[in-house]
Amino acid sequence: MHPADLSHYLGQLRDYYRAESIIPSTTQLGALWGVEARSWAHRIAVRLKEEGFLEDAPGNRLRPGPRFFERPLAGRVRAGLPEAAADAPADVVTIDSYLIDKPSDTVVFKVKGDSMIDAAIQDGDFVVIERRTTARIGEIVLAMVDDEFTLKYLAQDAAGYYLEAANAAYGPIRPARALEIYGVYIGLFRKAGRPRA
Repeated sequence: MHPADLSHYLGQLRDYYRAESIIPSTTQLGALWGVEARSWAHRIAVRLKEEGFLEDAPGNRLRPGPRFFERPLAGRVRAGLPEAAADAPADVVTIDSYLIDKPSDTVVFKVKGDSMIDAAIQDGDFVVIERRTTARIGEIVLAMVDDEFTLKYLAQDAAGYYLEAANAAYGPIRPARALEIYGVYIGLFRKAGRPRA
């Protein structure tokens, strides 16, 4: 089987998994891939397991393997002047392994509001937070201030710790009772908007 063929089957399987959140049975895989012979579908599945894209799960099922969520990393793209396209083969990146160091301590929150807009964090973004109870001054933190969550820069002055927005329309937040660090901001993701007319 040619590697390009394997990539084609893997792409179809990833699309299916995105829609259904399950890896289908071998019989269903054959239908998905347009392969009539069950043995051929089994052979493709075995190749995907050998490559680390699938792995065995309880009940004679399959589940995504460690490479299933890899995405091509074709290189860097300029946001300034155009440059010639590179012909070098693409590397790969798994978004979780790139962004998340401690999966068990990582949570995602949806942003509401524009107080962090100058830090490029917009209303509707999903921010990735690593659970920690301490942070350095200047880090963006998810903090609980007087029993309410907010995402802000951690700051300190002679009066103690406080929070600063990344939007001049918002003043500093000083706790009346308590300021607790819930976690530290490590990244975000958003779906791109509509193209400009």
